[in-house]
Amino acid sequence: MIGFLRGVLREKQPPGLMIEVQGVGYEVEAPMTTFYDLPEVGAALTLFTHLVVREDAHTLYGFSRQSDRRLFRTLIRVNGVGAKLALAILSGMEAGHFAACVQAGDTASLVRVPGVGKKTAERLVVEMRDRLGDWEAGAEGNAVPTNVASPVEEAVSALVALGYKPQEASRMVRQVDAAELSSEQIIRAALQSTVRN
Repeated sequence: MIGFLRGVLREKQPPGLMIEVQGVGYEVEAPMTTFYDLPEVGAALTLFTHLVVREDAHTLYGFSRQSDRRLFRTLIRVNGVGAKLALAILSGMEAGHFAACVQAGDTASLVRVPGVGKKTAERLVVEMRDRLGDWEAGAEGNAVPTNVASPVEEAVSALVALGYKPQEASRMVRQVDAAELSSEQIIRAALQSTVRN
């Protein structure tokens, strides 16, 4: 998996970026919150990335802050929220503001984000309240995780990046006795159990 890119910004046309890394141009999609932090074309930059693999495409998403990438990964686990909608949510509000809206049950603010209807806003509040319980507002209102993602959460994120649906990835990981296992061991066991079934 590609965890980050460090290179030169060659193009920026929302939502797409082109980053040159040692002579290779990576096409990356990014939320507007990342675009606001970008340097001028030709300048060096580092983006934290998440790779989504589908039958018809491999799409790399980039974020200027690790907290934004973590929120993106949490969002795509919600039923009915894909990568495009997660990107729209991150473009529509800062991560800290989103976390505050979820904790307060403020669906009115969430429906102002393009693509988020009333039912989706309600689902986000219900499904993400517990998942965002370990977030707090950081500097400049950015959501900052107060603890590191568990090996189970990392394993689910990795399986989603491999192309499994979030619900399927969660089910696969739940079937593994994950106690004392690293995220890599959980992923290996989950994939092996799928091959056996």
